[in-house]
Formats: sequence, C-alpha cells, structure tokens
Amino acid sequence: MTTDPVDGRRERYAEGLARLLDPGEQLRALAQAREGMGAGPADPQPPQPPADGGGPGFLGVVLNVLGPIITFGRLDDAVTRLFFGVSGRGGPGSAASLLRHALTVGKVTDLRESVLAVTDKRLLLATTGRMTLTSGAAADDRARSDLEVRFALPRAAVAGARVGWYRLNPRRLRIDFTDGSWLAFTVPLGESARPLREVASALSG
Repeated sequence: MTTDPVDGRRERYAEGLARLLDPGEQLRALAQAREGMGAGPADPQPPQPPADGGGPGFLGVVLNVLGPIITFGRLDDAVTRLFFGVSGRGGPGSAASLLRHALTVGKVTDLRESVLAVTDKRLLLATTGRMTLTSGAAADDRARSDLEVRFALPRAAVAGARVGWYRLNPRRLRIDFTDGSWLAFTVPLGESARPLREVASALSG
C-alpha cells in the first residue's frame, strides 16, 4: 500500500507546526497554498514623501526621471486586473496587506512552500525550510518539518472564509477579515481543493 504524497506532505507540515503552537493550542486544519493571481491589497507601508528641503533635491529629480516608469507600473496593475482579476483588497497595514507581504517575502529567491494553518486560537502562515531542485525526498521531508511562522492573527480578526469559483478557477479560498480587507489563495496546479475547504470550514466554524 502506497502513501499519498499529498498526505505525506501534510503529515510533515503537521509535525513542524506542532512545535510552533502555544501550550494547549490545537491544530484544526492546514493546507499548502499560494496567493491567488490578480491585483492584491496595498503594500504594508505607503511610499514616504520626501522631506521639505526648499527645492526638488536629488530625490525629486530622480522621481521626475522615473515618472514614466511609475506610470507604467500603474498600467501593469490595470493589465493584471484585466486578465487575472482581483486577488485581494485592503489598505496599507490591513490584515490582508500584512498577510500578502508575509506570503511573498523571499518567494522569488527561495524554494519554500507556504502553509496556511488554523488553530483554535489563530490563523497562521508558515513557510518550510529552503529546498533545492536536487535535494531529494528525505531532505524535502526535513524541510517541510522545519516550519517558520511568518504571520499570525487571532481567529477573532477573521470575519469568514469560503472556497468557490473565480473566473476559471474553481479552487480559490477567500479569507475576509474584520477590518474589511480580504485575500485569496489557491492550491498548486493538479491538487485537490479539499485542504482549502477544511481551512475555510475551520475559520468559519
């Protein structure tokens, strides 16, 4: 009898999370997840205006030069919305903004898996240890057990969660927060949405 690789990963995640929970805290659900495609909430901190120095100064000159690039950045946002829709909303410092920032930090340079977990007290975002393309199954299992919490929020800050269709994706988890912000997640291609549904049920129950 063979072990389902997805269930094996979940066991490794659960082992790693067990070491990170507070005494008496109970794990309710977990899922490997990634940010949904689309335009997301604002960055945690808005750009700071330059200090008033009586003139444009060096930074002012640089911003004038980069003006067209900034404009293209806004155009990119519009194109993202057109093709992929919206993956979250929220102002700087909102729950969705902070969660998205934690989810995306290091994703380009590190091969890590992101795990959403729900306990009886908190919503957690954890990442595995760093993996490589040639690390092998045993090393990957160790990395999946070596979890680090990147974000934690009390359950009371979650207003609700649900899994459903969005455009052509039937496996999208949306988490709504009590501050009015929200963020969407999906599972890796080809995997079941069952873990996301378990997370949604645990957050809504």
